[in-house]
Formats: sequence, structure tokens, C-alpha cells
Amino acid sequence: MKSIVNKRWGSFEIINEGKKYTVKKLIVNPGDQLSLQSHEGRSEHWLIAEGKAEVIINEEIFNLHENQHIFIPQGAKHRLANRGDQILIVIEMWFGDHLDENDIKRYKDI
Repeated sequence: MKSIVNKRWGSFEIINEGKKYTVKKLIVNPGDQLSLQSHEGRSEHWLIAEGKAEVIINEEIFNLHENQHIFIPQGAKHRLANRGDQILIVIEMWFGDHLDENDIKRYKDI
């Protein structure tokens, strides 16, 4: 049975897992954001399923809408934010050799 994990910024649910990948559904509350972070053991793919996302990768800012996606390379500093007034739903896929929450280096936390 899948469980929803509540976070300060919203919630996530693990949809599927394999040896070298994890697929999650993220829900980011309006006006909220995740911490600026990087991962040494994995890359990530984000697909915007609903809403509008602001994505920072290193120093570059991307504004994405439904049905758009972005790749976050292993080791890149990145942040996901919902600057809108409706929920943001993102399908996130981790890919790599280190697929757990311990592979997060946070740079700026709220």
C-alpha cells in the first residue's frame, strides 16, 4: 500500500520503484517551494502534470507548465517552486545508484 508523506511544502507519494529508479508524485502547495539542494548519487526528471512550476538549476530559472518536463543532472543545485495560486503536481523520477533521502545536500532551507 502506498503512503503519502506530508512535508512543510506539500506531500509526496512513491508510485513505483526499481533497482536504479524511483518514481514519485509531488504535490507542492501554492506559494511554496522545496529547499535548494543537490544529489551526488542520482539525476532527476520532472514532468509537470498540473499547475505551473518555477525550476532553478544551478543559476538558471525555468518556468514550466503542464505537459512540460526538465532534466536535473547529478550534482546540479536545484529547486522546485510553486509561484501560482493552485496546487502543483509533478511526477519525479530519480535515476542512479543512490536512491534514498540521505542523498540530499541542502544549501538553503526555509
